[in-house]
Amino acid sequence: MAVINEKIVTRIGAANLAGTAGGSGQRESGNSDNSDNSGKADTHQGVKQSKDGSEPAQLQKGAGSPPIQTEAELQLVKRHILLGIMMQILNHDIRVIDSAGMKLPRLYESMLRAVQDRVLLDLAHTRRLFREHGIKVYEEKRQTDGLHAKYVCRGYHHHFFMLWGFVKAESERMLKQYIILST
Repeated sequence: MAVINEKIVTRIGAANLAGTAGGSGQRESGNSDNSDNSGKADTHQGVKQSKDGSEPAQLQKGAGSPPIQTEAELQLVKRHILLGIMMQILNHDIRVIDSAGMKLPRLYESMLRAVQDRVLLDLAHTRRLFREHGIKVYEEKRQTDGLHAKYVCRGYHHHFFMLWGFVKAESERMLKQYIILST
């Protein structure tokens, strides 16, 4: 088992040093060395970054296990999921404003569309970062108690769960920031 882990560390280290982020699909499907790790759901939130922030300190020291993901990558996935939910909220609210009997519906709709444009720009930016870091969200399940997401980060599978109360609070907090920025 130690030999397999050293091979994975060497391959991941070479890919990170060369700056290639697009190789995760090849490792995932074409190489059976990491088949023991493909079903892991560990988020490895405790991985320390190096001084320059380029790669985890575990990888630089040549430790026995590769860095699965960083805290920043986990936060990026959560932000991406929340931005998608915010787009659904904004689309719903724009439809409701159109059908409601308000005094100034065009004003409110234009304000919501401005916020929607900013959210779309951030969503495009997170997708670009996903490509750079080798991240792909492949499943989002809405359950009665919360949202369950599954994703791949550099060839390793992960998952996380957010309660609806957290999703609502974070969505409101983020929308408030967008509204403040747009005024």
